Amino acid sequence: MTPLDLWLSRSIPMCLLLQSLVLMALCFPSASMCPKGCVCQRARPDPGLHLGPGPLGLLLGLNVSCTGSRLKEIPPDLPPDTAVLRLDHNQIMAVPDHAFRGLRLLRELNLSHNSVETLGEGAFSGVEATLQVLDLSHNRITSVHKDAFARLKARVLVDDNPWHCDCTLQQALGGMAHNHEAAARVLCRSSELQEQEGRHFLAVDTDLCNLAKRTTDYAMLVTMFGWFAMVISYVVYYVRQNQEDARRHLEYLKSLPSKPVKPNEVEDISTVV
Repeated sequence: MTPLDLWLSRSIPMCLLLQSLVLMALCFPSASMCPKGCVCQRARPDPGLHLGPGPLGLLLGLNVSCTGSRLKEIPPDLPPDTAVLRLDHNQIMAVPDHAFRGLRLLRELNLSHNSVETLGEGAFSGVEATLQVLDLSHNRITSVHKDAFARLKARVLVDDNPWHCDCTLQQALGGMAHNHEAAARVLCRSSELQEQEGRHFLAVDTDLCNLAKRTTDYAMLVTMFGWFAMVISYVVYYVRQNQEDARRHLEYLKSLPSKPVKPNEVEDISTVV
């Protein structure tokens, strides 16, 4: 055996071993990368999707499942290559702004069956371009920021929440023109418009923003009228009070006894005459 054959016989197995280690690292992420209480698995490629040979074809991101892990907040140490994130059936009460920033592969996010009450403007900042499915059903959401869904292109599920239907919600759903399904499934637990309570959001064709503006205008008019009435009442009271004081003072002057005329003063008057 020549030296070249000897070198090849040693190098080829080493290369195969190295390739196997790389493939294992890609397919089975390290446990230290996975948040506590969650299970992380490499996403499987679609059989009909051709990604090319080699390890690059396996870079599909991670499936991170934290279902039923009694989480009270979103894990801060999510792997950056997370593609599918399941946080359903937990006790999460809030979605902080930029909670998913850095998850550039995230395409599916399940937050259903939690205790989320509201959503801020930046709740889904950073994943607008990649997110395809967002499940927010079965929470306690009553209101959201008017721009919470503005840049999302994902299919959003928002049913089974105690929504308060007002101008802000109308603006938020209006920014989802591509997602008519979400607005159609919103049921108003309470509303600025009494006839809308207990009905689907789209069942009553009313501009709640104009309604709120009219209500504000009426409130301002009532307030101004109230102040004006108070001023008029004070002026009337002041005038009447002064009139009463003047009348009492005049009566007091009339009640004073007249000064008696002395005899010598009468003689002086007669002399003058």
